[in-house]
Amino acid sequence: MSNVETEPAELRCGGPVDDGQSAGTPGVEVLAARDVPLGGPRAMRVRRTLPQRARTLIGAWCFADHYGPVDVTATHGMDVAPHPHTGLQTVSWLFSGEVEHRDSLGTHALVRPGEMNLMTGGYGISHSEVSTPDTTVLHGVQLWVALPGEHRSAERDFQHHIPEPVRIDGAGIRVFLGSLAGDVSPVRTFTPLLGAEITLEPGAAISLAVDTDFEHGLLVDSGDVRLSGTVLRPAELGYVPPGAGTLTLVNESEGPARTILLGGPPFEEEIVMWWNFIGRSHEDIVRAREAWEAASDRFGDVTGYPGARLHAPALPNAVIRPRRNPPRG
Repeated sequence: MSNVETEPAELRCGGPVDDGQSAGTPGVEVLAARDVPLGGPRAMRVRRTLPQRARTLIGAWCFADHYGPVDVTATHGMDVAPHPHTGLQTVSWLFSGEVEHRDSLGTHALVRPGEMNLMTGGYGISHSEVSTPDTTVLHGVQLWVALPGEHRSAERDFQHHIPEPVRIDGAGIRVFLGSLAGDVSPVRTFTPLLGAEITLEPGAAISLAVDTDFEHGLLVDSGDVRLSGTVLRPAELGYVPPGAGTLTLVNESEGPARTILLGGPPFEEEIVMWWNFIGRSHEDIVRAREAWEAASDRFGDVTGYPGARLHAPALPNAVIRPRRNPPRG
């Protein structure tokens, strides 16, 4: 998915920064989403929880958009024209609906509920995403992973995985990246990561063993979920710093609750993130933007999309400056 804001934020993130002040129970920081249009005036809107001023990364997870459920029969749905990426992997995960993916590798694939598509941008890739004509309700998340320095020019790649559901104490778990609840995803990543959908029955409570070296984020899609003592409501993301060996989730709703759990060791490298590019300096971003606007071979071509590709927004009139997490009080 593209970051289609006309004035995308300038971010230098990662590196040795302080954590934000926690909200609720100590150890759990509650992050609210902001509303972002995905395209023009009649565009579908998404809820963005990463990056934001309070926190820019959770492990190598650097971008999280949460959208729907939206009735696309009454709107334009998702229609994101060909656009570029560098220095990252994109992770597509749906709860309902279907999205057609095309990329400059020549991949033509469908994103369906319970099936993960992971695309590696590396030095450069381009792709388009369009909800299919048969889709009535579109609902899901789009996530980005920052590539470490030694792999930020990795070759373009596309992986597809259908995780088998795991049942534990009134919860259904689908692990699409990493390992959890005895299940291990075979999908290749460049840093240790955890990505899983967890659905809780009404009143269900589970305790999950997790890696103490990881920091974790729990994004709530539906229901009210208590995470290690702090209640998270729909569209909120709860952050847990490294050190926790167990995460306890309790569904306090009368209906099912659905969440996405993300995790990974703190990403120690400093990165610069602007629009759809991740680099290590302002100059990296300038070069990537120039290459995209010049239609260079760096990003390849997307075939089969019925329209023009996206143009990059104008760069800020200044060198990209750091945006840090606020110090803990």
